[in-house]
Amino acid sequence: MSTSNALISAKAATGIEGLDDILAGGLSRSHVFLLEGEPGTGKTTVALHFLLAGARAGERSLYITLSETERELRQGAASHGWELNENIEIFELTPPESLLNAEHHQSLLYSSDLELGEATKQIFEVVERFKPTRVVLDSLSEIRLLAQSSLRYRRQILAIKHYFVRYDATVLLLDDLTTESLDKTVHSVAHGVIRLEELTPNYGAERRRVRVIKYRGQKYRGGFHDFTIMGDGVHVFPRLVAAEHRGDYPRLQLSSGIKEMDALLGGGIETGSSTLILGPAGTGKSLITMIFAAAAVARGEKAALFIFDEELGLLFERMNNIGIDLKALQATGNLLIEQVDAAELSPGEFSHRVRRCVDEGDIKTVVIDSINGYQAAMPEENALVLHMHELLLYLNRKGAATFMTVAQHGLVGDMQAPVDITYLADTVILLRYFEALGKVRRAISIIKKRTGSHESTIREYRISKQGMTIGEPLEAFQGVLRGVPTYLGASNPLLKDDNL
Repeated sequence: MSTSNALISAKAATGIEGLDDILAGGLSRSHVFLLEGEPGTGKTTVALHFLLAGARAGERSLYITLSETERELRQGAASHGWELNENIEIFELTPPESLLNAEHHQSLLYSSDLELGEATKQIFEVVERFKPTRVVLDSLSEIRLLAQSSLRYRRQILAIKHYFVRYDATVLLLDDLTTESLDKTVHSVAHGVIRLEELTPNYGAERRRVRVIKYRGQKYRGGFHDFTIMGDGVHVFPRLVAAEHRGDYPRLQLSSGIKEMDALLGGGIETGSSTLILGPAGTGKSLITMIFAAAAVARGEKAALFIFDEELGLLFERMNNIGIDLKALQATGNLLIEQVDAAELSPGEFSHRVRRCVDEGDIKTVVIDSINGYQAAMPEENALVLHMHELLLYLNRKGAATFMTVAQHGLVGDMQAPVDITYLADTVILLRYFEALGKVRRAISIIKKRTGSHESTIREYRISKQGMTIGEPLEAFQGVLRGVPTYLGASNPLLKDDNL
C-alpha cells in the first residue's frame, strides 16, 4: 500500500467498540472532528475513552481544558476506574494574570482580543512542547464567547485546525451547545461531526443516543444509535441492520413435545422462523413459549428467555407447579433467563443483548415475553414495528426460532392488541376463551403459518399440574369471528374433568 493510501485508511480508534463500529473503524487520523451535545450527554467521557485508547497504543495524548479543572477531570476518570498515565497530558488553560487584575476590568482595552489571543497562544505553546498524536479541546463554547462574533470565531477555528494538521494530530473538539442560537460554523470546518443527545421519558431513566452527522470521504452507519454511560464507561449499541447478517442453517421442524400441538402446527415450528402467540390475559401464552424452550433444552440446544412482565421468582414457581422446572433447565447451562426492565433498558440495548446471545451463546430458541413490555420501552408504535422487523429478520437469518407473546385488551368480545405485528410473524397462534355447558373454557387455533400447512381447526386445551393438555378438534362453534366463540355441539369432544 502506498504512503498516501495508508494515510487515508488509517483510523484512530475511539476506544468504544460500538462507536468504532458506527464509524467503520474510528476517526481518520490527522483530521479535526467535532463532538457536540448538551451538558450531561457524555462528551467528556467519550473524549477520555479516545485519549485512553491512544495511550494504550503508546501514543501521546493531550487534553486541553478551558471549562473543567484538571482535578475534576481526574476525578471523573477515576469514577470509571481509569488512571490517566504519563502518556496523557492535561493542560488547564487559565485566564492570563492581567485579566484577573481589577484595573483591567474598567479599561477599554480589556476586550476579547486580548483574552482570545492569549488563550490561542497558550494552546499552541503546549502543543509545541508536548507534540501529541491525539488532542481533545474542551470546549468550543469558551472560545466562541471570547471571539464574540461569528467571523472571528470561524477564523480562529480555521487557524486551530490548520495548526494541528501540521503536527499530524487527530483532534476532537467538544461543544456543549450552550449558546442561544445554533452555530454550525464548525460543522463546515470539521472533517466529521458526532452528536450526543439525551432524552427524558415521562417515566424511567434518561435515554441517550448518538448520531454521526458528517464524516467526509468515509462510509458510516447513519441514524440514531442508543448508548449508555455505565461504571466502566460508555457503551454504544449500533442500530441493528438485518441485511448485513446472513447465515446458513438446516431447515428443520422443531417439536413442542405435545402431539396435538404439533398436529395443529402441521408437524412443528421451523428453524429460522418467528411465532406470535396472541390472546387475552390468563390463556397460557407464556406457558406455550416455555414448552418450546423446554423442548429445545431437551434436544440439547440452547434457549434464551427475555422476560419483561413477570418477576422471575414468581415465574419459576408458577412453571414448576405445572410441570416445567426452569431452575433445573437453567442448571444444565442450556437455558438463559434474563429479566428485562422496560423502564431502564433502551430498545437498542435490548436488541444488542439478544444479538450477543445468538452470536456468542449459540442460542437456537429465543423467547420475548412480552411485546407489551417491549412496547413500554418504546412508546412510538411505528418505531417499535421497525425495530421488531429488523430483530426478527436478523434472528431468522441466524436460524433461531423466535417466540413472542402479545396480550390483547379485554377477555371477550372484540379484543385488540396494543400493536399489530401479526404480519411480521411467520406463525400466529391464537388463544381464546369460549363458553360451553355452563363453563368458561380455553381454545387454541393456528391462524397463519408461512412455512407450511397447518390445521384450520379449533381445539380445546387445559392447563393443569401435568402441564398443557390439548383435546380433539371441535367443529360446532358459533361466533368465532364476532369475538365471542360459543360451542354448540355435543359434549363428547370436550375435555372432561378427569383429564386434569
